[in-house]
Amino acid sequence: MSARGGGEGRAPGSGAGGVELRHLRALVAIGAEGTITDAAIALGVSQPALSRTLRQTESRLGTRLVDRSTRHLALTDAGRRLVDHAHRILALVDDALADTVAAEGRPLRIGFAWGALGRHTVPLLRAWRESRPDIPAQVLRRDDPEAALRRGEVDLALLRTRPRPGGGLVCVPLLSERRVAALPVDHALAGRDSVRLTDLSAESVVICATAATTAAHLWPVGQQPRTFEVPGADEWLTTIATGDAVGVTADSSTHSHQHPGVRYLPLADAPSVTVFLAHTRTGRHPATAEFIAHTTRLLAATAAAGPL
Repeated sequence: MSARGGGEGRAPGSGAGGVELRHLRALVAIGAEGTITDAAIALGVSQPALSRTLRQTESRLGTRLVDRSTRHLALTDAGRRLVDHAHRILALVDDALADTVAAEGRPLRIGFAWGALGRHTVPLLRAWRESRPDIPAQVLRRDDPEAALRRGEVDLALLRTRPRPGGGLVCVPLLSERRVAALPVDHALAGRDSVRLTDLSAESVVICATAATTAAHLWPVGQQPRTFEVPGADEWLTTIATGDAVGVTADSSTHSHQHPGVRYLPLADAPSVTVFLAHTRTGRHPATAEFIAHTTRLLAATAAAGPL
């Protein structure tokens, strides 16, 4: 949106010359999030970089856009007017880019860290392919799918912890998963139909660094087991199968991480895990809303049909 021509004789820093889309996105994020820190997180940039962008915008326009005199940032009257215009401008740009993306048929990328949607994953993707063969859906494993979403590496992210408020993401709850214990097949408890958290208090519990479903606080105070961490799913499964530890995970692992040396048992007293489908507020893939609706419909139909 840089102005070219017609600006001769204008004082440096006055008017709209040099204002770019990145300046408008920065101001919109600051107005929406309320702090430079949260706006920087939403935009995926550093706090100092965003502060410089704000100062540059104000310098190029020759007016103050943000009041910094209070603990929480507030837009000035000029800032609010520009944000109103910026929303319309950015919406037009995003729509134009989305139309271009749709025309090129770019795949819809779904990031996950551990078990995707367990037994629902394959039926979901097959049904999507049948209904929208023009827009492939790709599932991509990422150690931190939330960070991958913020960086634009994926269009949607399956999360088992809700991102903190003010981070620029929209989270749609999909389902609740039960937690299960993962035991060596020759463990003394492996023959039971289910176990309780307290049954594991005397055990060593291995935690996978890429999963967010297990922590010592699951156990009652005074009955918390010794825990240690391994970097990935393969190490987690091997550690359990060899009898060095037990594990706790979400039910999706029983479908996506089967191992001949590991037996999964329901945890009768453990809280369930909510699975979220997250996307960014702006710059979304044009099929985002359709894929979310597709996913929720399939999960609702599966729930109505009863357990497999």
